[in-house]
Amino acid sequence: MKPTLKPGIRFEHKFVVPPSKTVPALYPEAPEFVAMPEVFATGFLVGFLEWACIKAVNPHLDWPREQTVGTHIDVSHEAATPPGLEVTATVELVEVDGRRLVFAVAAHDGVDTISRGRHERFVIDKARFDAKVGTKRKAS
Repeated sequence: MKPTLKPGIRFEHKFVVPPSKTVPALYPEAPEFVAMPEVFATGFLVGFLEWACIKAVNPHLDWPREQTVGTHIDVSHEAATPPGLEVTATVELVEVDGRRLVFAVAAHDGVDTISRGRHERFVIDKARFDAKVGTKRKAS
């Protein structure tokens, strides 16, 4: 981690929602999901917020050796967003506690605030992380 990794880092990330990021596309093998409205899925919204947080802190890490993984998410999903609208995520790093990072996150679709909340990530050493996952895979 670089000394520049400290609270106050802000980032804005934009993304046009394609049909592949709607509720029916989240689990196409689940008929319950396929029958649902074609709007930005909460699962993909969470991933979009994570993406913005990753982009915010990567310049402050020894990327790609150091990376971050999501460890907690507490966000609302307040409004439906159809495909074709551009969503904007605004994230701010509000706390650095060792390798634990806490972000305030929000998203807007140009019409409504669609999400707000908090997200936590943890800085990892990718090689060590991959080795632990490999050990777990072998044990199963």
